[in-house]
Amino acid sequence: MAARSEPRPGGPRPHHRCGLAGRTAVLVAYYIPHRDCGLFSSGGAPSAADYRAWVDEFADALGDRGAYVIVEPDAVAQVVAGCTQVVAEDRYALLAYAVDRFTSSPHTHVYLDAGNSGWIPEAWRLVDALAAAGIAEADGFALNVSNFQTNAASSAYGDWLSADLGGKHYVIDTSRNGNGPYSGTDSWCNPPGRALGEPPTTDTGNPRLDAYLWIKRPGESDGTCRGGPAAGTWWPSYALELARNAVR
Repeated sequence: MAARSEPRPGGPRPHHRCGLAGRTAVLVAYYIPHRDCGLFSSGGAPSAADYRAWVDEFADALGDRGAYVIVEPDAVAQVVAGCTQVVAEDRYALLAYAVDRFTSSPHTHVYLDAGNSGWIPEAWRLVDALAAAGIAEADGFALNVSNFQTNAASSAYGDWLSADLGGKHYVIDTSRNGNGPYSGTDSWCNPPGRALGEPPTTDTGNPRLDAYLWIKRPGESDGTCRGGPAAGTWWPSYALELARNAVR
C-alpha cells in the first residue's frame, strides 16, 4: 500500500521508451470516495454522484487523444484486505463506471489497479473483486503502483492473476523498484535505499505485460514518515536518492 496524488504525466506505445515530449500520457484516476481508507492519502470525492461527475469530466477531456489511464490505485486491494470504511458493492460499482467511461475514449488504454504482490500474496483473492469492478471492459490491470516489488515478482504475480482473469494483460509500475522492497518497518512509506527501476517501455518480452511505466512520479512523498512532506508532495532529496542509487 502506498500514497500518491492526482493524475500525472508519463510515457508511450508501442515499442519505444516512454516519457518523451509528444508521447502518450500516463494518467492516474485517484478520486474514489474514502480514498486510501483514511490513511496518508485520505480524501477523494465527497459522494458517489460527485465521483461520477468527476469521471465524466475526466473522460470527456481525454477526447480522441491517446493515453494510459490507471484506475484508482489501492481501491480494489484495500477492500479485499478488509477496509471497513467502504461498502464493497458501492465501490466496485463506481470503479466499473469509471472503467466504462474511460474505455469509451477510442485511444485510451485502461488498467484497473490490482495492488502489488507483497500486499495480497494470494492473487486469486482479487479475481471476484476485479470482476465486479469492471476488469472485463478494461484493457487489463496495473501492479506495483507506488510500491517496490521487483519486476520478477510482479510479472509472476501478474501472470497468475492474468490466467485467472481469462488472459487479461497488465502493466507494472517500475518508478521506484530498482532495489526491490525494503525489509524494515513501514516498508511502503518513503523507505531508504530505493532506486529508480526499468525506464518506461512497452518492449517487455512478456506477451501479457503491456508496459513498464513510471506511474508514481519518482520523488513524490508517500506521507509524513521518515521526515517526508505530505503525501504527493515533491521531495527533491528523495528523488535524488532514487536517481543516485540507480546509477550502476
